[in-house]
Amino acid sequence: MEASPIEVVLDDEAATRRLGEDLAMAVRPGDVLALQGDLGAGKSTLARALIRALADDAALEVPSPTFTLVQSYDTRFPVHHFDLYRLGSEDELDELGFDEAIADGAALVEWPERAGDRLPATAISVELVHEGEGRCARISGNDETLARIGRSRAMRVFLETAGWGHAQRRHLTGDASARSYETVWLEGEAARILMNSPPLAMGPPVRDGRPYAEIAHTSKTVAAFVAIDRALREAGICAPEIYAQDLDKGFLLIEHLGSTGVLDAERNPIRERYVAAAELLADLHGRQWRDRIEAAPGVIHEVPPFDRDAMLIEVDLLVDWYVPAVTGQPADDNLRARYRREWNAALDRIEGSETTLMQRDYHSPNLIWRAERSGHDRLGLIDFQDALIGPTAYDLASLAMDARATVPRDVEQATVDAYLARRHASGPFDEAAFLEAYALMAAQRNSKILGIFVRLHRRDGKPGYLKHLPRIRDYLRRALAHPALACLRAFYEQQGFLEEREL
Repeated sequence: MEASPIEVVLDDEAATRRLGEDLAMAVRPGDVLALQGDLGAGKSTLARALIRALADDAALEVPSPTFTLVQSYDTRFPVHHFDLYRLGSEDELDELGFDEAIADGAALVEWPERAGDRLPATAISVELVHEGEGRCARISGNDETLARIGRSRAMRVFLETAGWGHAQRRHLTGDASARSYETVWLEGEAARILMNSPPLAMGPPVRDGRPYAEIAHTSKTVAAFVAIDRALREAGICAPEIYAQDLDKGFLLIEHLGSTGVLDAERNPIRERYVAAAELLADLHGRQWRDRIEAAPGVIHEVPPFDRDAMLIEVDLLVDWYVPAVTGQPADDNLRARYRREWNAALDRIEGSETTLMQRDYHSPNLIWRAERSGHDRLGLIDFQDALIGPTAYDLASLAMDARATVPRDVEQATVDAYLARRHASGPFDEAAFLEAYALMAAQRNSKILGIFVRLHRRDGKPGYLKHLPRIRDYLRRALAHPALACLRAFYEQQGFLEEREL
């Protein structure tokens, strides 16, 4: 289905380059961009800017493929630049490896009309036409591709309203959600982060007429990030300053806290940084936190509770996704019922335990190390929009059994010990109850993650998450070793959940 074209006025060559960057932020593997326009219309300028943005290299040599017909680049994903002006016939496309190229990456095609009917039906048309003193770009395609490009263009407009319309844009990272992040900078200014957090798509009902995201209390809009950010900064914690925001569209322009984390070059945990993160966490847990926080005038974010329904819907991901992947068949009703009974019995043990503002993903990807600072200011916190009011032990389990890095047992113990010492130093503290909750929250979190990583592979086409499964199973074995979880451990062992499995 063809959606209404997107039109962009290009006053000068710099505007054409910015459009190339905007397209680079939206393009995905499998996309084919058919670049059309007269000689001198700016097709090569647009293609060059797009390729350099994907490569994150403003000085990358991007010659015109007029004589070679195709130039390929190893960027964030493969991108192939075709110029078909000198193509003798459509059959020559086979010699150029055209079909293979558009299968393994993205392709930019100048003079696309010479490809005949070889372009896929999903190709994106980018037509550059002279208009007065400048040019106009008309971008056509199907609904899905134009929605991506339209959102990237909306991000450029957001930057313009913030006084950063001429900023260069580079992809920084995406995560397991629909959120993505870019680094943007202007000459003479420190780099900033452009956060793209579209309103949450709730999905179909999964239980009692409610979608998963509602039951698990996943944040619905970027207002949650703004509110939690404000609360942390008011408490003297290093969280990003927000320079501009559009809560309706889900755009934020925020401070770039740095690129150094708590892992070394081989992605191994640095003990002293994990200890520092545990000490910060302990001090956070010694504070009182509001559950209603203003994100903007008239916009109040209510921090949800990490209640039993949320805990159970998360651990159900193990039987929903992990079990079918390793057994080849869906979990039956009997297994589900027994699994739910074991988890309800385990959760009964921490009913009424100490709660706090629980950041939910307090682990290495979301911790920035700032060696030039001192005390707690050495740690910058990011990605906390899904925060809940829940057990204090959860975030320590998230850190000490880091899903994205293998934490050796001695580093885990040092991290836990640092937290415990800090809590004891600040006043009365029930260590035994906390350690039981720590084990249970670690088991809950890692059961959920086993299911999520398989879901990311099977549903979302992200197989890279499977490499983490052996680590997550090891963390589960550590957590379930606590005597209070003996029944749950016996059930997991009986079902083979802790065995090493190949997917």
